[in-house]
Amino acid sequence: MRTRSTKLPSILIGFALSGVVLLAYTQTWVSVNVTSPSGGKVDVAAAGSAAAPALSALSLAGLALFGAITIAGPVFRVVLGALEVLLGGCVVLSAILATVDPVASATTAITKVTGIAGRDSVATIVNSHSMTAWPWVALVAGLAMAALGVAVITTSRRWPASARRYQAVRLVAADQTADPVVAWDTLTTGSDPTAASGDRPDDAR
Repeated sequence: MRTRSTKLPSILIGFALSGVVLLAYTQTWVSVNVTSPSGGKVDVAAAGSAAAPALSALSLAGLALFGAITIAGPVFRVVLGALEVLLGGCVVLSAILATVDPVASATTAITKVTGIAGRDSVATIVNSHSMTAWPWVALVAGLAMAALGVAVITTSRRWPASARRYQAVRLVAADQTADPVVAWDTLTTGSDPTAASGDRPDDAR
């Protein structure tokens, strides 16, 4: 693929990966069976919002990053690419922490259902637990985000320039004769306000 054609695909992939992370954040990550204080057994579903709460901010940051990269210059693109690598690494870390200790990642959800707080206390009432595929989806998406960030760093300097309408605005001094007060004062002296300063008619004799 030509370097010139990688800009739009990179941006679209960036949006898609952030969207996948945000979707994973809303889905069930851990299903836990616990013993309630009344003695009955209860199934508790812990979503990504409880197991990896940082994913919401990370995914929104990724969306904002690729929104900015559409109009960024070559140097700023490299900076944003590095930030994308960092965001991807944080997504991977969040997913790993959730999968390493599923019960701990479900503690908040369990407390809401049973009223029992504290990691050790919650662990004593857990009978069984199972992980869904969503933590792994987030993990893969995080790795892809990091790889995309590297790709942006290495190729974005050769991307086509942004449209001129996004460039810095240059201020041009306004013609003082556009001021109606100045124009009126000029007319009262017998001069033409539309003429150049060196082309005014001779004063009436």
